[in-house]
Amino acid sequence: MSQEQQQVVVIGPDGQPVGVTEDGEQRSVTELVEQPDKVMRIGSMIRQLLEEVKSAPLDEASRNRLKEIHQASIKELEDGLAPELVEELERLSLPFTEDATPSDAELRIAQAQLVGWLEGLFHGIQTAIYAQQMAARAQFEQIRRALPQGMAPAEAQVEDPQAGQPKPGDSGGMYL
Repeated sequence: MSQEQQQVVVIGPDGQPVGVTEDGEQRSVTELVEQPDKVMRIGSMIRQLLEEVKSAPLDEASRNRLKEIHQASIKELEDGLAPELVEELERLSLPFTEDATPSDAELRIAQAQLVGWLEGLFHGIQTAIYAQQMAARAQFEQIRRALPQGMAPAEAQVEDPQAGQPKPGDSGGMYL
Protein backbone atom coordinates (compact mmCIF):
# COMPACT_ATOMS: atom_id res chain seq x y z
CA MET A 1 0.00 0.00 0.00
CA SER A 2 1.54 3.34 -1.01
CA GLN A 3 1.52 6.31 1.28
CA GLU A 4 0.29 9.55 -0.25
CA GLN A 5 1.62 12.86 0.98
CA GLN A 6 -1.04 15.16 2.29
CA GLN A 7 -0.66 18.88 1.94
CA VAL A 8 -1.64 20.92 4.95
CA VAL A 9 -2.05 24.68 4.94
CA VAL A 10 -0.60 26.19 8.09
CA ILE A 11 -1.84 29.50 9.45
CA GLY A 12 0.95 31.49 11.09
CA PRO A 13 0.69 33.45 14.34
CA ASP A 14 -0.18 36.59 12.39
CA GLY A 15 -3.13 34.86 10.71
CA GLN A 16 -1.32 34.59 7.39
CA PRO A 17 -1.37 31.25 5.54
CA VAL A 18 2.11 29.83 5.18
CA GLY A 19 3.60 26.88 3.34
CA VAL A 20 6.15 24.64 4.98
CA THR A 21 9.09 23.47 2.88
CA GLU A 22 10.77 20.08 3.32
CA ASP A 23 13.45 21.63 5.54
CA GLY A 24 10.74 23.05 7.83
CA GLU A 25 11.06 26.64 6.57
CA GLN A 26 7.75 28.51 6.38
CA ARG A 27 6.82 30.34 3.18
CA SER A 28 3.94 32.70 2.63
CA VAL A 29 1.34 31.78 0.03
CA THR A 30 2.24 34.99 -1.78
CA GLU A 31 5.85 33.77 -2.04
CA LEU A 32 4.72 30.56 -3.76
CA VAL A 33 3.87 32.47 -6.94
CA GLU A 34 7.23 33.54 -8.25
CA GLN A 35 5.91 35.33 -11.35
CA PRO A 36 2.42 36.64 -10.47
CA ASP A 37 2.07 38.74 -13.63
CA LYS A 38 2.73 35.72 -15.83
CA VAL A 39 0.35 33.52 -13.85
CA MET A 40 -2.38 36.18 -14.11
CA ARG A 41 -1.92 36.53 -17.88
CA ILE A 42 -2.08 32.79 -18.42
CA GLY A 43 -5.10 32.53 -16.14
CA SER A 44 -6.94 35.19 -18.15
CA MET A 45 -6.07 33.43 -21.39
CA ILE A 46 -7.27 30.06 -20.09
CA ARG A 47 -10.55 31.58 -18.88
CA GLN A 48 -11.14 33.08 -22.34
CA LEU A 49 -10.33 29.77 -24.01
CA LEU A 50 -12.85 28.04 -21.77
CA GLU A 51 -15.51 30.54 -22.86
CA GLU A 52 -14.66 29.85 -26.51
CA VAL A 53 -14.86 26.09 -26.01
CA LYS A 54 -18.28 26.48 -24.36
CA SER A 55 -19.70 28.70 -27.08
CA ALA A 56 -18.91 26.82 -30.26
CA PRO A 57 -18.39 23.24 -31.40
CA LEU A 58 -14.80 22.50 -32.34
CA ASP A 59 -13.50 20.48 -35.26
CA GLU A 60 -10.65 17.99 -34.86
CA ALA A 61 -7.93 20.48 -35.81
CA SER A 62 -9.15 23.08 -33.31
CA ARG A 63 -9.43 20.45 -30.55
CA ASN A 64 -5.85 19.37 -31.23
CA ARG A 65 -4.71 22.98 -31.16
CA LEU A 66 -6.55 23.63 -27.91
CA LYS A 67 -4.94 20.52 -26.41
CA GLU A 68 -1.51 21.90 -27.34
CA ILE A 69 -2.37 25.32 -25.86
CA HIS A 70 -3.60 23.66 -22.66
CA GLN A 71 -0.39 21.65 -22.27
CA ALA A 72 1.80 24.68 -23.07
CA SER A 73 -0.17 26.79 -20.59
CA ILE A 74 0.49 24.30 -17.80
CA LYS A 75 4.21 24.27 -18.61
CA GLU A 76 4.29 28.09 -18.60
CA LEU A 77 2.38 28.20 -15.31
CA GLU A 78 4.90 25.82 -13.78
CA ASP A 79 7.68 28.30 -14.62
CA GLY A 80 5.93 30.96 -12.54
CA LEU A 81 5.14 28.81 -9.49
CA ALA A 82 7.11 27.49 -6.55
CA PRO A 83 7.82 23.73 -6.52
CA GLU A 84 5.04 23.07 -3.98
CA LEU A 85 2.40 24.50 -6.30
CA VAL A 86 3.92 22.83 -9.38
CA GLU A 87 3.56 19.45 -7.64
CA GLU A 88 -0.05 20.22 -6.75
CA LEU A 89 -0.85 21.31 -10.31
CA GLU A 90 0.75 18.17 -11.75
CA ARG A 91 -1.25 15.95 -9.39
CA LEU A 92 -4.52 17.63 -10.33
CA SER A 93 -4.17 18.12 -14.09
CA LEU A 94 -4.38 14.89 -15.98
CA PRO A 95 -2.49 14.90 -19.27
CA PHE A 96 -4.23 14.18 -22.54
CA THR A 97 -3.14 11.07 -24.43
CA GLU A 98 -0.58 11.93 -27.07
CA ASP A 99 -2.19 10.23 -30.05
CA ALA A 100 -5.89 10.79 -29.41
CA THR A 101 -7.78 13.98 -30.14
CA PRO A 102 -9.73 15.05 -27.05
CA SER A 103 -13.46 15.59 -27.32
CA ASP A 104 -15.14 18.95 -26.72
CA ALA A 105 -16.25 17.68 -23.30
CA GLU A 106 -12.73 16.57 -22.32
CA LEU A 107 -11.36 19.97 -23.27
CA ARG A 108 -14.08 21.79 -21.35
CA ILE A 109 -13.44 19.71 -18.26
CA ALA A 110 -9.66 20.19 -18.45
CA GLN A 111 -9.98 23.93 -19.02
CA ALA A 112 -12.60 24.35 -16.28
CA GLN A 113 -10.43 22.39 -13.86
CA LEU A 114 -7.44 24.60 -14.60
CA VAL A 115 -9.50 27.80 -14.34
CA GLY A 116 -10.92 26.61 -11.02
CA TRP A 117 -7.45 25.79 -9.68
CA LEU A 118 -6.13 29.19 -10.71
CA GLU A 119 -9.11 30.98 -9.14
CA GLY A 120 -8.45 29.07 -5.93
CA LEU A 121 -4.82 30.14 -6.08
CA PHE A 122 -5.78 33.77 -6.63
CA HIS A 123 -8.29 33.67 -3.76
CA GLY A 124 -5.58 32.18 -1.54
CA ILE A 125 -3.22 34.99 -2.44
CA GLN A 126 -5.91 37.61 -1.82
CA THR A 127 -6.70 36.04 1.54
CA ALA A 128 -3.03 36.01 2.49
CA ILE A 129 -2.62 39.65 1.53
CA TYR A 130 -5.77 40.60 3.45
CA ALA A 131 -4.57 38.70 6.53
CA GLN A 132 -1.20 40.42 6.23
CA GLN A 133 -2.88 43.83 6.05
CA MET A 134 -5.10 43.05 9.04
CA ALA A 135 -2.10 41.86 11.07
CA ALA A 136 -0.20 45.04 10.17
CA ARG A 137 -3.21 47.19 11.09
CA ALA A 138 -3.60 45.40 14.44
CA GLN A 139 0.10 45.84 15.15
CA PHE A 140 -0.13 49.54 14.27
CA GLU A 141 -3.11 49.96 16.59
CA GLN A 142 -1.21 48.27 19.43
CA ILE A 143 1.72 50.62 18.93
CA ARG A 144 -0.59 53.63 18.77
CA ARG A 145 -2.37 52.67 21.99
CA ALA A 146 0.93 52.05 23.79
CA LEU A 147 2.20 55.58 23.10
CA PRO A 148 1.64 58.37 25.60
CA GLN A 149 -1.37 60.59 24.86
CA GLY A 150 -0.68 63.07 22.04
CA MET A 151 2.21 61.14 20.48
CA ALA A 152 1.83 59.21 17.25
CA PRO A 153 4.26 57.23 15.12
CA ALA A 154 5.90 59.24 12.33
CA GLU A 155 3.93 57.36 9.67
CA ALA A 156 0.65 58.39 11.30
CA GLN A 157 1.46 62.08 11.45
CA VAL A 158 0.05 63.67 8.35
CA GLU A 159 1.20 67.14 7.54
CA ASP A 160 -1.56 69.60 6.72
CA PRO A 161 -0.72 71.19 3.37
CA GLN A 162 -2.58 74.30 4.53
CA ALA A 163 -0.60 74.57 7.79
CA GLY A 164 1.16 77.87 8.21
CA GLN A 165 -0.94 79.58 5.55
CA PRO A 166 -3.29 82.36 6.65
CA LYS A 167 -7.00 81.59 6.53
CA PRO A 168 -9.44 83.93 4.78
CA GLY A 169 -10.52 86.61 7.20
CA ASP A 170 -7.16 86.60 9.03
CA SER A 171 -5.40 89.94 9.08
CA GLY A 172 -2.46 88.59 7.05
CA GLY A 173 -4.59 86.82 4.43
CA MET A 174 -4.64 87.71 0.77
CA TYR A 175 -7.94 88.37 -0.93
CA LEU A 176 -8.42 87.90 -4.60
